[in-house]
Amino acid sequence: MTDRPRTPAARRTVALGAGALLAVSVLTATGAGTAHAEPGPSAPSDFVPSPPPPVEVDQNAPGLMMRDGATLKEPKVLDIRSIVEEQGGAERREDSNSQTKFTLQAEVLFGRDSARLNGEAYARIEDIAAEIDKQGAAEVNVFGFTDNLGSYEHGTKLSKQRAEAVHRQLLEELSADVTFNIRGYSEDYPIADNSTEEGRRKNRRVEVSFPRGG
Repeated sequence: MTDRPRTPAARRTVALGAGALLAVSVLTATGAGTAHAEPGPSAPSDFVPSPPPPVEVDQNAPGLMMRDGATLKEPKVLDIRSIVEEQGGAERREDSNSQTKFTLQAEVLFGRDSARLNGEAYARIEDIAAEIDKQGAAEVNVFGFTDNLGSYEHGTKLSKQRAEAVHRQLLEELSADVTFNIRGYSEDYPIADNSTEEGRRKNRRVEVSFPRGG
């Protein structure tokens, strides 16, 4: 039995950065070759690479300078809104830079298909009146809305009657003269999907809004 002829192992070194060496051995036998790499020293676990050098910025670059004759726009105050909901959204207060708006679901003010205030409604309307007095509002909007069940005409009548009921109670509570805008919008301007009962409940509502004082 004779050994198969083997070609001598060829060994070469490849230079890596910082003087490290990686030895590569290649053995060939009967025309087949396999390469094996011997890894160099590994980096320590707490090794942190150096950050790249900062990008140099040309302070005279045209994109960083205003062209001759250019001026800055007038400063603008962003309209920041603050929203607070109570009882799972049954009562909602929204404050912006210019306006305060209270949204009350119809169920916390009225019985089903009714425009008569229930026992809980008076305390809620009293709180709204106190805020109107506090901010010194001279004009108040009271808008009523319904869902899309029933006829549009019935919704218009009911939403207007509910807005008027809230208006009358606000008059009882307010200490100063106020101009009121009262509207009934039926199913117009929904704020939720009328295809679900949850959405319809949100759409059945009365909104009281007025300019912010100060």
